[in-house]
Amino acid sequence: MKVSVEKDELQKKLSDIQNIVEKKNTMPILNHFLLTAEKEGAYITATDLETAFKEPIKLGIAEEGKMCIPARKLFEIVKEMDGEVSLESADTQWVKVKSGKSNFRLASLSADDFPVWPSLESTEEMEIDSSLLLEMIDKSIYAAGESDTRYVLNGLLFHVKPSGALIVVGTDGHRLALSERAIAFRSKEEKKMIVSRKSVAELRRFLSDEAKPVKVVVGKNHVLFKIDDIQFLTRLIEGTYPNYEQVIPTANEKILTVDRNLLTKSLRRVSIMSRERSNAVKVDIDSNNMVISASNPDLGEASDEIIASYSGDAMTMAFNARYVLDALNVMSSEKVILKLNEPLSPVMITEDRGEDYKCVVMPMRL
Repeated sequence: MKVSVEKDELQKKLSDIQNIVEKKNTMPILNHFLLTAEKEGAYITATDLETAFKEPIKLGIAEEGKMCIPARKLFEIVKEMDGEVSLESADTQWVKVKSGKSNFRLASLSADDFPVWPSLESTEEMEIDSSLLLEMIDKSIYAAGESDTRYVLNGLLFHVKPSGALIVVGTDGHRLALSERAIAFRSKEEKKMIVSRKSVAELRRFLSDEAKPVKVVVGKNHVLFKIDDIQFLTRLIEGTYPNYEQVIPTANEKILTVDRNLLTKSLRRVSIMSRERSNAVKVDIDSNNMVISASNPDLGEASDEIIASYSGDAMTMAFNARYVLDALNVMSSEKVILKLNEPLSPVMITEDRGEDYKCVVMPMRL
């Protein structure tokens, strides 16, 4: 195989796959990417066996073939080169990399050993606007678990209802974030897909806030996202996601309305003095204000007061400040609504313009 490629083109394509190949893998082949150069087209493929990524690349092809090249090392080499880069392999053990008078010889592996692109069985296809999918991920991914022993909580639930509603849910057991929007797709039966948080975070890099379609192909064990010419395929997490609808409180009739920026700034200020591990802050609420306070025996204490509108009896609660701040940071409305019940009951936080986004936070014991 012998090909040539512009430095910027190769550097960008290699940059796209670094998060997939950089993970600590016991299989050396997974630290490599597959470069395929054929008359029908050229593309690079990378995988960590959970996620697979395929993207076209513009090559000048002198000789067709396939190469399995160390992704990180080639990326480091290409960053230091100028102009056109040529790649050549005479066998499966070495790849020659050349640019100008710079020459490298990289150890490589056989392309035949690279994992096969997974096949999708019993597929169903739908289309989602890229900006919509990006927004829904942003509003839910922060609440998903990261290393929970309940493995399903380390992913996001994508729930497609026959009515044409898409619901994306993340929870770590202490808080829950839910984003619900209408989509054009109609399914005969509801679909529930659990996609790992790591895969969703990587997918997010390739989504734009432009109004362009993303094709989603749902298989039995995998889901494939087609974004422009990029194919992003990931294995679904097996298991049953918690019934998130049971977690959303329905009896919270005490309504607190507060300016989002004021609440955000107050929580940031006061939580400086909270215990680092729990981030606990106390919140005293009455008819027209909130007093947010924190104390740490080793450091001292802090309190702050902000104006709020509240319908209900005076109440004292405690929260992990980071959980509330995470929810506020993905909201855009001027005011937010906290729906309360009892001091230890789940609290629902929504924007004041609708409930297509909800966050549920469990209070802490004082």
